Order: sequence, then structure tokens, then C-alpha cells
Amino acid sequence: MLPIIGQRPTERADAARNRRKILLAASRLIAENGAEHLSLDEVADAAQVGVGTVYRRFRDRAGLVQSLLDERERQFQEAFMQGPPPLGPGAPPLERVRAFLHALVDRVEEQSDLLLVAEATTPAVRYNDGPYPVRHLHLVTLLAQIRPDANAHYLAHALLAPFSASLIIHQRTNEGLGVERIKSGIDDLLALAGVRAEPDPAT
Repeated sequence: MLPIIGQRPTERADAARNRRKILLAASRLIAENGAEHLSLDEVADAAQVGVGTVYRRFRDRAGLVQSLLDERERQFQEAFMQGPPPLGPGAPPLERVRAFLHALVDRVEEQSDLLLVAEATTPAVRYNDGPYPVRHLHLVTLLAQIRPDANAHYLAHALLAPFSASLIIHQRTNEGLGVERIKSGIDDLLALAGVRAEPDPAT
């Protein structure tokens, strides 16, 4: 089974209490001022904890935002790894790839402001930590079943590339694309990439 992000070792009671206070304070500040204005110093003040506590716990703003995203991301991962088909196991791999990518559009749309902040970090962190490696491995596994001859590792990266929050926000805000238009474009991308069911040789 793929790892679920956000799983943490058991914390001391005071550490867990501080974590909850920080996340609640950050959520409140984001609701009031937007994610783009989130400051760790302000979060520490709102949570009534030391600034050093926030920095030691989350490293930077992107780390704090990622923790805010974790709970929803756990639900998303459980859906595509253990949930009902076609997103979860039990459907043909092509149907699962399409369902996964469509669900990923919804996932980005749902928390685009937070995901935009989380993207503002170095590529090494973005692609090696957090949800990206889990999503990539999931796609690689399915694509290898559909196209054994293809470079599934690279193809998975290419299919995940359109899912940056900044691009989807641009498409929604500046280009007027609705969610269904974006999903239709993803279907076109799958077709262009040759991700399709192989014909049955018996037919």
C-alpha cells in the first residue's frame, strides 16, 4: 500500500496541543486575509505560541500550508487507493487513470489558494515530499498496465504537469474555463499521449 501523507508519530500532549493551536490560528487567518498573506510570525502571535515553535514545527510557510492540506489529501488518497471504482480499485486501469485525473482537477479547485502557497517552494521539496510522489507512483502503476511499452515514469510526470494550482487558477480566472472544460482537456491530453485501452486481439 502506498504511504498516506500526513501520518505523524505519536506526539507529546503539549506538542499536539500546540500543533492544533497553530493550525487553527492559521486557518482563521487564511479565512480572514487569504493564504497569500499568511505569515508565520502572525500565526505564532494568533496561536499564542513562540515564533520559534512555529518555525521548528513547520520550517516555513509552505510547510505550514502543507499541514493544513494534509487532512483533505489523506481523504483523497484513501479514495483512489481503497475507495470504490472507478477511482478506487476494481475498474480497468484506463478508467482509473481518467477518474484519478478528473478527481485531481476537483482536488486542486477545492483548495487552490492553499495549494498555490504550497507550490511556492523549491522543486526538490515540491516533487520529493508531500503528495506528489504518491500521485506519481499511482499513475506509473496504472500506466504500466495500459502501455507496457511506454516510459510510464515520464508519462506520469507529463500527465501531472497541468495540475499546478497556478495554471488552473489562471485557466479558471483569466481564460474563463470551467471545471468540465478543464476535465475535457485532460481527456484530450490522454488521447494525444496514446493512453487508451489496447484492442482485444480476439475481435
